Amino acid sequence: MTAETKLGRRAALKTLGASAGAFALVPWLSDEGVLAFVRMQQSPAPPALKAMSAAQFRTIEALTEAIIPTDERSPGAKAARVPEYIDLLLSEQEDVARQQIFDGLKALDTFCEARFQKPFAALDEAQTEAALTELSRNEKKPETTEEKFFRAAKNATIHGYYTSEIGIHKELHYQGRKVLQEYVGCHTVDGKDCPHCGQKAVV
Repeated sequence: MTAETKLGRRAALKTLGASAGAFALVPWLSDEGVLAFVRMQQSPAPPALKAMSAAQFRTIEALTEAIIPTDERSPGAKAARVPEYIDLLLSEQEDVARQQIFDGLKALDTFCEARFQKPFAALDEAQTEAALTELSRNEKKPETTEEKFFRAAKNATIHGYYTSEIGIHKELHYQGRKVLQEYVGCHTVDGKDCPHCGQKAVV
């Protein structure tokens, strides 16, 4: 996956809201869940899974990192503990919503087995790119279980990443509330690297 592909995908992700998904997964945590997510990010301890099996978690790890990968700008979804965020989400969901995600994980692996003869977590970079490209073709009106799952998982990944310490401070470069004397805007509109937001100019 090229740097241009990564940056293009991340720029596109930022324009997406947590739109109503085809699945019933609610992409935000309770107050208790938020505190648990904060503690996870502050601890190097391995995840203590609350809802997913180890195999399901490996698939979510691979999927979330494919959606928001590590690049030269900032760490990706795995480093931001987004897989654990999704496990927390599932632990707070109704049984129906949780089962939809589990069914979606199965459908994703079935989809990949049919095309690449291996489950999603075992795909190489090119195969992962091909799988996600195909799964996103009907994103506005997903039809298959794996397409519906992918949209729900992507929304949850975006929400988890941009509410994480890494997403807020390393990706968005949020510095806290400050009084600005003027709004300088992003310098990339003039073809320059921006010292304010960290965005690189596209050549």
